[in-house]
Amino acid sequence: MAEPQKGGKAPAKDGAAKAPNAGGEKVKRGTVVLSATASAEDMAVPKDYQPRLRKLYDEQIRAKMIEEFGYKSPFEVPKIDKIVLNMGVGDAVTDTKKVTTAATDMALIAGQKPVITHARKAIATFKVRENMPIGVKVTLRKTRMYEFLDRLVNVALPRIRDFRGLNPKSFDGRGNFALGIKEHLVFPEIDYDKVESQLGLDIIVCTTAKTDDEARALLRAFNFPFRQ
Repeated sequence: MAEPQKGGKAPAKDGAAKAPNAGGEKVKRGTVVLSATASAEDMAVPKDYQPRLRKLYDEQIRAKMIEEFGYKSPFEVPKIDKIVLNMGVGDAVTDTKKVTTAATDMALIAGQKPVITHARKAIATFKVRENMPIGVKVTLRKTRMYEFLDRLVNVALPRIRDFRGLNPKSFDGRGNFALGIKEHLVFPEIDYDKVESQLGLDIIVCTTAKTDDEARALLRAFNFPFRQ
C-alpha cells in the first residue's frame, strides 16, 4: 500500500483520482465567491446582512411614495414582492445538455438554484416531445431579490449595447413589470470566453401595487432607467 507523501494527501482508494472541483472556475458575486456547483451553504445569506436597496426602500422610497400618493398608512405603500427569471433553451431540442448549461449560468446570475421547466405537450413542428426539458426558471424573494435588482439596474442594463432605456408601458395592468434581455452575457458573473451560446432572459418584477402608475413610480425610485 502506497504511503502518502509528506505534507500531502493520501491517494484515493482503488487508484481513483479525486476531482479538484467539478464546478471549474469560481465567480465572485458581490462579497461571496461562488462556483458553478456551489452548494446551498455556499449561497446562504448572512443573517445580519441587509441589502443596500432594502435599506434605501425603508429610509427613503417609502416616505417618497407616501408623499406622492398620500397613503394613510405605511403598510399601504407598494413594494417589490418577487422577481421571476425565465430562460428558454431552443437548442435543447437537439441537445438536452444545453439545459444543464443554462441552469448553471442561471444559478450564477441569480445566486439561487433554478428549476428546469419541461414541455407540457408535444409539438411535432418544433420537434418538441412531451416532458422534454426546454428551459429554466427561478423565483427570487427578500435578500436575493434585492441583490439581483441592484446588479440588474447598476451593472447589467448599462452593459447592453445601444441601450436606450426600458419601455415604461411594459406593465400588465396589475403592477407587474416585464423586460427581456437578449444576451445573458451582460451579467458579470458569466465568463464570456466559456459561453457556448448566447441565451435570452425574461425578467418579471412583481409588485404589490394596485395600479401601473404606482408600480412605475416605485420602480423609478429604485432607479429603473425608463425611457422618457
